[in-house]
Order: sequence, then structure tokens, then C-alpha cells
Amino acid sequence: MEIEAEDLKVLILQTNIVWEDIEANLSNVEALISKTTDEFNVIVLPEMFSTGFSGNAQELAEPTSGKTISKVKEWAAKYDSLIVGSYIAVDDGKFFNRGFAIEPDGTQHYYDKHHLFFGWEKKFFTPGTERLVFPYKGWNLALFICYDLRFPVWLRNRNLEYDVLFCVTQWPVSRQGILETLTVARAIENQSYVVSCNRVGADGNYIKYIGGSQVADYNGKVLARLTDSIQESRVVTLKKYPLLSNREKAPVWQDADSFNHQ
Repeated sequence: MEIEAEDLKVLILQTNIVWEDIEANLSNVEALISKTTDEFNVIVLPEMFSTGFSGNAQELAEPTSGKTISKVKEWAAKYDSLIVGSYIAVDDGKFFNRGFAIEPDGTQHYYDKHHLFFGWEKKFFTPGTERLVFPYKGWNLALFICYDLRFPVWLRNRNLEYDVLFCVTQWPVSRQGILETLTVARAIENQSYVVSCNRVGADGNYIKYIGGSQVADYNGKVLARLTDSIQESRVVTLKKYPLLSNREKAPVWQDADSFNHQ
């Protein structure tokens, strides 16, 4: 059994996002990271962490050379950590809710949200068509965004492609229970850790968020849940050996049905 993997010390940043103010949000995140005294090697940010869940793509969208990703690259190098989140991106004249995973050495991974939320998100953004799974420190990591969490076929961990599923979200308080239930369900059915990172506060559309970011293990046990309605940072350590042991002792993944992720 392969167990040579560094522990993932995941810093979850449950932030209060200033509506459509990139500079303010970048400054807030930088302050939160700098105040963290526990060791970490992964940082997870909410969905559209630098703007809020806005459809104002014409004004807010950035290329990968823009302020948001440039600052994320700077943090990744400075804190020797993988950084995961999403932002409003423009690429070849199209707008995307683009997930990113930036490694300390500058390696970049991107994922365009596949399931766009019904209503305005579909009007302004283009859906992605490719999943993202990539290696880091002896682990295989997957990144999905918010509404994706409702669709188990798209997230299905066929042949144990990934060990940790990161889901960055802006999930409103009116459906908070759904977020927490799905985080646990996706962990159990995929025999993986699931980390959901949500925001707090209210956005420019008067939609409220209470956070409730959490980490569930491969058995659905909630290892950590951040405090409701409070901007908070917390480090949660994920260990590889218990995950591999669980998969060996209960290889339920081998009996999974075969189907296309689409």
C-alpha cells in the first residue's frame, strides 16, 4: 500500500466578501493569511472570493495576468502553499467562473465551472467541459465549484481518481442544510475527503451567507465545521494512510456503476 504522502494542512478561509471590490478582498485575505499561526500547506478560498457572486463580468472579469491570479501566485510562493479558489475570468472574449489551483512553484491548474446556476449565471458565463484532477504532495486533488456539488455523476470518483475534493462555494443561508448534507454525501459515495469553503455576510443582491464551511472524511464524519456568520480561518490536517486503509478494507468503489461524467 502506497502511503508516502505529506499530510495536507488545509487552511480554510471563510471570508466576508466586499461586493465587487477586488482590492479590498485581496487585502482582507492577505491579512487573514498573515495572522495564521498554525502551519499549513494548502489554502482554500470561497467561490469568486475577490468580487462576490456577481454577474457583472464586463467590469470585473480578469485574464490570468490580472490582479487576482497575480496576487494568488504571490501568496503561493510566499507561504509555500497550494492555493485553491475561483474568480471571474475572461478568455478569448468569453466569461467564466474559473476555479484555480496555484502551486508554490508557479504551476497553474484551472477549472471552469460546469454546472452554472439557473438564472443569471447562465446568461453571463460559459460552462466548462473538463474536470480537474491533479497531483500534489503525493495526493490526487479535485476542484469543483458550488452548484457542481449537487451533481454526483459529474463528481463521481471513478477508479479513485482523487483523494480530496475541494468545493469552493457561495452557498446562501436559505439552502445551508443542503450544502452540509451534500458535502457529507459526496465524501461517502466517493471514499474521499471533501472540503467545502463558503463565505459569510451579504452580497450586493442582499443574499445572506453564514459560512458553515466544513471538512468531511471518507466515512462522512465531519472533521471540522467553521463557525456560523463569522469570518474565520482554521487549519484542518488530512492524513493519507487512514484514507487508503479505508479503501482497502471496504473497496466499495470497485462495485460502482460505469457511466460517462457528462
